[in-house]
Amino acid sequence: MIRKFVGAVAAALTALAGLWLMIAPYALGTQPDNAGWTDPTKSEFFTGLGVAVVGIVGVISFALAIHEELVTRGLVIVRPHKVEPEPEPVPAAPQASSAELASLLAPLVEALREDLNRTQGTGEHRQNGKPSLAGIEENR
Repeated sequence: MIRKFVGAVAAALTALAGLWLMIAPYALGTQPDNAGWTDPTKSEFFTGLGVAVVGIVGVISFALAIHEELVTRGLVIVRPHKVEPEPEPVPAAPQASSAELASLLAPLVEALREDLNRTQGTGEHRQNGKPSLAGIEENR
């Protein structure tokens, strides 16, 4: 177990060394300002990039190995992933045909027509004390 920790620390130091190689030409002033990259700058930057990538991969690998070791020893408990059941489909509401809707709405339409015809010509007020909408429109 201690070897894995040492490996993780060494990999982390390797990643930091790679990052240092990438920024060293600018930090140390060997790269001129407002100029294209010189050959030494390109060499140091891309070498540092490679070293940093190898270091990061090493850190990840050692971290996974440490986690596996801790699970094997029983110090870390892996929670099983809960699979949520699929929701049951909701049955669709029965679709009424237009003929059924017309037969259901016919009494309502007829009652509204009778009410409108009864109060439209007379200017009567409805029972709640307010004039009908047809009467208001005529008064405008």
